[in-house]
Amino acid sequence: MAAPGPLSLDHAACDQATLDFYADEARVYAASGPRGASRPLAAFLQGLAPGARILELGCGAGRDSEAMLARGFQLDATDGVPEIAREAEGRIGRPVRVMRFDELDAMDEYDGVWAHASLLHVPRAALPGVLSLVFRALKPGGIHFASFKGGGREGRDGLGRYFNYLSADEVRAAYRRSAAWDIEAITEELGRGYEGGQGPWVAITARKPI
Repeated sequence: MAAPGPLSLDHAACDQATLDFYADEARVYAASGPRGASRPLAAFLQGLAPGARILELGCGAGRDSEAMLARGFQLDATDGVPEIAREAEGRIGRPVRVMRFDELDAMDEYDGVWAHASLLHVPRAALPGVLSLVFRALKPGGIHFASFKGGGREGRDGLGRYFNYLSADEVRAAYRRSAAWDIEAITEELGRGYEGGQGPWVAITARKPI
């Protein structure tokens, strides 16, 4: 794949070079990484009633999708890259909806919205708008989790993917700008990504007020 140039946003919440990377690398990407569910998933699911309806934004290879379905939750798994969605379908044995973040048009529909390592690709200027759509999609009292690579300055990794690289304060500010969230927790830790190596991560759990 050719090296990407400066950020080029031909879609409000999407960087084309990042979408192209995942399309080109879908099979390799889906076959790599941990086999089990993401560590924060168990705590997220504990905050939901059995059989609750969950929207997953950016399901990737489908490892968290698989875990949620195994627990009996109603899952709407989505990804913005058709090639990645097809890989996830092969894993979970059911359709995965192709949807970019700013195409979310649901209203008061989901008990939970899970966005592990996905909204970190939304350009900073577009993030509050996307978060407002997530807020709208949740039922009153619904819960949302998202995780972001930290760093404090947006840019690209060594593979050419765009990341918003937010600090904890910047995550909080983006949510405050987007809607009337009840922010339950913001945590920071070291973690790994597809590129390898460790780096800072920021995670947020927030709720739509009743």
